[in-house]
Amino acid sequence: MPSSRQKLLTTLAHKSFRLGEFKLSSGGTSDYYIDCRTTTLDAKGSRLTGEVFLEEIQKRGWKPQAIGGLTMGADPIVVAISVVSGELNGFLVRKAEKQHGTGQRIEGFRQKGARVVIVDDVCTTGASTVQAIEAACEFGFEVVGAMCLVEREEAKGRPNVEKAAAPAPFVSIFTANDVRREHVQQNDDTAPAVFAVAAACEVCGRPAVTNSPRNLCGAHKN
Repeated sequence: MPSSRQKLLTTLAHKSFRLGEFKLSSGGTSDYYIDCRTTTLDAKGSRLTGEVFLEEIQKRGWKPQAIGGLTMGADPIVVAISVVSGELNGFLVRKAEKQHGTGQRIEGFRQKGARVVIVDDVCTTGASTVQAIEAACEFGFEVVGAMCLVEREEAKGRPNVEKAAAPAPFVSIFTANDVRREHVQQNDDTAPAVFAVAAACEVCGRPAVTNSPRNLCGAHKN
């Protein structure tokens, strides 16, 4: 029987991964896009997300009191982990302090000195994760770990987050290449797909996603 981790990867590849031409929030462009919210807001995907994150947290021995992250990518992840655990509290970090009421930036769990883990959906530049870490530290939390669902492995995302979180570690559940390979396999009805890291599409010259039997990008492989 597939593990929760494998089921989550399968769901991400099916629901959240798309090949094409996309502009990223970082300002760059990419031949693929990952919208994790179509998985983390899915009924089964939410449960799997909570289970996999919780397994990783327990394996690392971090023993946090709460989970939190920057709205809105982290929102469904925070809720999923809290519900699955049955004991971890959740908090959300606003992108800016609200201009009314108490004016606070941290919503939900607010116990100074508490051990917390910061979570996010996709890490590209790491900017949203870094904002959440900085806000958590400024409030008075002790950040014991940082996690993302999918790491794109580009734009200096990992070193940016590691620097902000230090000495706490940064962990990614999957890389974009993990999800991409699974997506290609799901959409190849004739043969097992082989991810071609350095190859170019024979038709248009864009990065190839398969070389079985020809070097083709996502748009031309079918």
